[in-house]
Order: sequence, then C-alpha cells, then structure tokens
Amino acid sequence: MLPRAHRMVDSTDFSTTIRHGSRSGNAMVVVHCRTDEDASKRLVGFIVPKREVALATRRNTIKRRLRHLMAARVADQPDGARIVVRAGHRALGQDSATLGVNLDRALTRAWRKWDEREQQRGQK
Repeated sequence: MLPRAHRMVDSTDFSTTIRHGSRSGNAMVVVHCRTDEDASKRLVGFIVPKREVALATRRNTIKRRLRHLMAARVADQPDGARIVVRAGHRALGQDSATLGVNLDRALTRAWRKWDEREQQRGQK
C-alpha cells in the first residue's frame, strides 16, 4: 500500500499537476506529472471519474490497485515528483500485471515529455 506520506490530498496539488505538468496515457490510464523543486517528498494522487465508473465500490477497487502498483514505483520517481493517475473504465477488468505495464509506459512517456520541456525552458 502507498504510504500516507506519499498521498496527494491537496486539491491545489492536483490542479497544478494536471494544468502545468506533462501528460501521457493509453486506454487504461492517463498520467500527469511534474516536479516541485521546493519539495523533496514524492506525492501521488488518483482520479477515477464517476462518469466512467458509476459504482463507488468499483472506483475504489481501481484506486486500491493503482495505489498498490505505485507503492512499488514511488521510490523510483524523482525528488519532488507530483503524479496524478487518472484511470478509466477499461482499468477495471484488467489484472495487476497488465495495469502495471500500462502504468509504467504512461509514466515513462510523461517523464520524458517533462524532461524535454524542462530542457527547452533551460535553453531560453
């Protein structure tokens, strides 16, 4: 389980990460990520829209599985990382291995985009 210290709970963290971070996704998950230079803690938040998954028990199941998957990956993220994982209805029927592969791909692409953006800002 993802330790409480790494859970994103502040709505401003969610909105800032979604608006100003890089984004990458696939049919199951969309990952928004950025780094916060002023902080050293890594924070991860999860969104499962009610429009896509109507029943709360199913939304919670998806979030629990994603929290478990991110617990193993949070140490690999850069210091000050802010990550928001948004999952859709297609994530519900998948096993953890498939969900983990899709999460890893989205994370890798999102961080690559973030790094490219930061390099471009540094050149200006």
